[in-house]
Amino acid sequence: MSLKNQEGHRRRLREKFMRSGISGFHDYEIVELLLTLGTPRKDCKQQAKEAISKFKTLRGVLEAPAEELQEINGVGPHNLFGIKLFQEVSERYLKERIIGKKIQLKSSKKVYDYLFQSMQKDKKEIFKVMFLDGKNRLIEVEDLFEGSLTSSVVYPREIMKQAIKYNAASLIFVHNHPSGDPDPSSSDKDITKELVFAGNLMQIKVLDHIIIGDNKYFSFADGGLIEEYNLNFLSLKKGKNV
Repeated sequence: MSLKNQEGHRRRLREKFMRSGISGFHDYEIVELLLTLGTPRKDCKQQAKEAISKFKTLRGVLEAPAEELQEINGVGPHNLFGIKLFQEVSERYLKERIIGKKIQLKSSKKVYDYLFQSMQKDKKEIFKVMFLDGKNRLIEVEDLFEGSLTSSVVYPREIMKQAIKYNAASLIFVHNHPSGDPDPSSSDKDITKELVFAGNLMQIKVLDHIIIGDNKYFSFADGGLIEEYNLNFLSLKKGKNV
């Protein structure tokens, strides 16, 4: 395709979007439109089609790590600008929407959907804390710790200090496993138990601890472990053996 034809194709693609949004677009055309934001005077149709073929769906492309996208011939740091921009803007939009509209986080799936896009690409473990009010509405979310979860990395006192700062009634913990396997380690279980105990002492509920892996997650609440740790605390409080 000549340079003139390429520029005409890009213009028609953008005009189509301005007329009707993305409702009439094929998935590859959406990817193509994003790629053109960082690609001056070049047709990106072939790269967009290859991206959809490689990652199967539009969501797969938009959630793919930059390193994997760059395995496609003709895709590099510059023309990834549009996809990177979309990822960052959507993450901020979701956060502001959830906080601004006081949306209730009633399930592990809703938490996973909110945080997956931002956390699945992290190459190191990030420990997030979600601070909620009495109706399970998000007040704030913070990255508090980085690195493999051990008692020397995660400090319950620091978490409770932040919970008091936000006047939080409950907490949800979230961290990622860069390996892609969300199953909890023994250290994950030990830390979660410590945090549940600390929450009981401060009368701040721990609703869940979610581990995000590669397109899947593990929920301590769904697995019955949060309830188990709460019962452990009550047994200790009554002076019984756990």
